[in-house]
Amino acid sequence: MTDSGRQDTDLISVARITKTQGRIGEVAAEILTDFPERFAELDEVYVKLPNGQQQQYTLADSWPHKDRIVLKFEGIDSITSAETLIGGTVLISSEDLIELPEDSFFDFELEGCEVVDRSNRHIGTVREIVRTGGTELLSVMDEGGSEKLIPFAESICVEIDKAAKRIVIEPPEGLLEL
Repeated sequence: MTDSGRQDTDLISVARITKTQGRIGEVAAEILTDFPERFAELDEVYVKLPNGQQQQYTLADSWPHKDRIVLKFEGIDSITSAETLIGGTVLISSEDLIELPEDSFFDFELEGCEVVDRSNRHIGTVREIVRTGGTELLSVMDEGGSEKLIPFAESICVEIDKAAKRIVIEPPEGLLEL
């Protein structure tokens, strides 16, 4: 299992603000985490706007709405002020991460990992995790810029060293030629 939050130094994104919601400053956001229940536990968050500006906010309230989360920040009390947040990313501190079960990883822990086979042959670097509704796939870019999709399955990804940013794979015959 992975969490789709992305790391920005020690901050991890958990939502992307897409539009205003209501008349008193609420915003609707796309959920970027496998743990949407975490919003009920959050007090302080950061919003990074598309222009790179980052601001800390107190999260006054949150609730699910359709496939999104509605967020109410203290000090954002009108549609006009909420509009300034559209396109922003909601970030949380690494201390607010949910503890994952053993053998589970956050996406940002896998992204950037070097992928090698058992003979230590360099396959590429994990660019992103692709969700298919079934087994997640590692999108691995080789040095020539070609993408390889490698199932993130225990039988294929036999060693994962988060600290060393390294994944050892044992691919079935023909997988790397696809």
